[in-house]
Formats: sequence, C-alpha cells, structure tokens
Amino acid sequence: MDGVTSTETSSQEVSNVECPLWQYVTKVEKPPGATVKKGGNTYFKCNYCGVVYLGSYSRVKAHLLKIANKGIKACPIVTPSHRLEMQRMHDQVEKDKLESEQRSRIPLPPPIPGRGPIPISPFRRQEGSDSTNPVDGKRRKVAGISPIEKAFQNTTRYELDSRIARMFYTGGLPFNFARIPHFRNSYAYAATHNIPGYVPPGYNALRTTLLQKERAHVERLLKPIKDSWLENGVSIVSDGWSDPQRRPLINIMAVSDGGPVFVKAIDGSALIEGEYPKIFWTPCVVHTLNLALKNICAAKNTGKNEVTYEECSWITRIADDASFIRVFIMNHSMRLAMFNEFSPLKLLQVADTRFASIVVMLKRLKFIKRCLQAMAISEQWASYREDDVGKAVKHLFMICYE
Repeated sequence: MDGVTSTETSSQEVSNVECPLWQYVTKVEKPPGATVKKGGNTYFKCNYCGVVYLGSYSRVKAHLLKIANKGIKACPIVTPSHRLEMQRMHDQVEKDKLESEQRSRIPLPPPIPGRGPIPISPFRRQEGSDSTNPVDGKRRKVAGISPIEKAFQNTTRYELDSRIARMFYTGGLPFNFARIPHFRNSYAYAATHNIPGYVPPGYNALRTTLLQKERAHVERLLKPIKDSWLENGVSIVSDGWSDPQRRPLINIMAVSDGGPVFVKAIDGSALIEGEYPKIFWTPCVVHTLNLALKNICAAKNTGKNEVTYEECSWITRIADDASFIRVFIMNHSMRLAMFNEFSPLKLLQVADTRFASIVVMLKRLKFIKRCLQAMAISEQWASYREDDVGKAVKHLFMICYE
C-alpha cells in the first residue's frame, strides 16, 4: 500500500479487531469548511452520512449505534439492519474480551492455604483450626461463619486487600503511594457510602474532564492570593531541582503575604549557556567555604591526598577528640552535672551538617577551655570511676593543653 508502512497496517488491523466499528468511518484530517463536532482526539468521517466529527472510538460507537446522551448526533442514514449487524459485531468483541480476561485472570492468593481468610475478629472460633482431618473440615463447613465473623466481613476485607495489592504490583505503583491521604480517603468514603454500581473514572475522564475541574478548582482557591499581588506586591523566587532523568529544573515561585504559589518549572539544560553565552555560572562563596572546611576537618588518607593529609591530619585528630569529649559528657549524667557546676556555658550539640558544624563545636570548646581543665583536676572527677575515664582524660588533656 502506497505511503503506508507494514507497522501502520498491522496497528490498523489490531485496532479494527478490538474496535470493529472503526471500519465504518474514515480517519481524516480536518477538512476546510467541514461540519466538525467537538470532543475527543481524532477526526473521522462517517461512511454513511459523510459528516466529519472529532472523537474517540466511544463517540464512533455512539454515532453508529445511535446511543443517546453521548455528546454526538446519531447517524440518520444507518438502517436498522445495519445497526443490528454492527451491534452484533460489537457485542461479540466485548464477549471475546471478557472471556480472554477470565482465562488470563490469576486467582487471588489465599491467606492460609486450605484454611480460608486470615481471622480479624479476636472472637473467631478456633476449634479444629489446626487439624487436617476431613471430618473436621466438614464440621467447619456445616458450622459456617459465626455472626461475629459475618459482622467483621473477614473474607470480603481480605479479598479487597488482595485486589488493592495486585493493583500496586501490576500497575508498577510505588509503595509510598499508599501513604498519600487521598488514597486512603477515597476507600474510606466508598466504605461509608452506599454507591450501587459505581465504576471508578476511566483513562479519558482522568486526563480530561476531571483534570480540568481540579485545575479550575485550584485556580479559584488561588485567586484571592493572586488578586493581592497588585495591591501588596509579590516576590519572584526560584530554586534548582532535578527530575527523575537528572535534568536540571528551575522552579519559579511567587511569594507574598498570602503564601508561596508555584508558577512553573523550566528545563535548565543548556538554557543559560545557549541563550546567554557571556553569562557564567559562579558558585556561592559561603557554600564553597563550608564544603572546604568540612573536607579539612575530615581529611582522608588517599593516594592522591598524601601531602594534604600530612598537613591537615592534626585538625582531624583534634576534631575527633572534641567529638569524643562532647559525647562523653552529654551521655553521662554525673559528668554532665559536674560540667554544669564548672561552666556557665552549655556544650553545643551541633547537628552534623555541611555548614562547618565541627568548627562551631571547636569554637565553643575554646571558650570553656579553663572550665574543662578545672573539672578534669577536681576531686569530684577523680572520685567517680568508670572504665573510659582514662580515655576521656587523655582526650581532655589533648584538647586543653596542646
């Protein structure tokens, strides 16, 4: 076929097999001056009435089978016999799909092989629960489910849990999705409301109408904040981020008295260098100094770092001694009580961050150097014996007298 590849031909054949009514319409480009009805994502021309519509397969089906209230006009040319034939084709495809799904459907896993669902009620009867005797099995079948078990609906609860779990596994959903409050709230709402025949929204509804409604609702909620920008002013701020593909992103936000509002995210890959070649990136000086201090206070003895390690290793040893002293005093109540008697200042428990936390701790120890010396030579310190006191005195001596 001219201009049509084998891949396109095979995809059309698969589409016609799964959606047989496509063969009664022709997919076309939007013709100039044609009568076009909005809705959907594909232009098609009915082979009977010749009208061009915009829609998906559901709209094709509604048009040819004359299904009302589907947002598309029924075809006036299709005869009852043609309609009956198309309805039969459509029903046969749906029947084949259902049978195929049933054949490929994997049964849910039993909670305990051969013993039914996991008991939830603490009052569930346990007679014969560990027996493999067929008589015991018949006795359980005759006894049936107790009223308390029936009230708890153990079987139904377990089956619903299994279906939800399979949705995660087959759909590739991350397990953290279960921590989203909206996930749990949706099932809680369904459990407390009687909605016979309810079917969750499908693919098209989620990406079109429901998405548009949610966005319009969020815009209404943000309107009071945006209206205040002209009166009170607004600051445009940005920060750097990266997406799962490790592409650099620039987040643009508007900050005002009403709170921060996300505006947009820009892909920063080669953005500045490509559009502004004379603008160069300069790192934050404070951040760079902080990283340098961290590396100096934690020098590593590597093959390419021998000279630097020899020159800076004494800083690392002092930092280790200071950390030991702080932990030793803070973790022993008697030593902490002695320290509080000799020092008016407190030992800083600085979090181990990249912002020169070791330097901050060494500065505080320098201020209380005399207090530490007095504590180490006091009678209270000597009278309290512990296995690691000698080690602590050694570290105190190195901190206070070197």
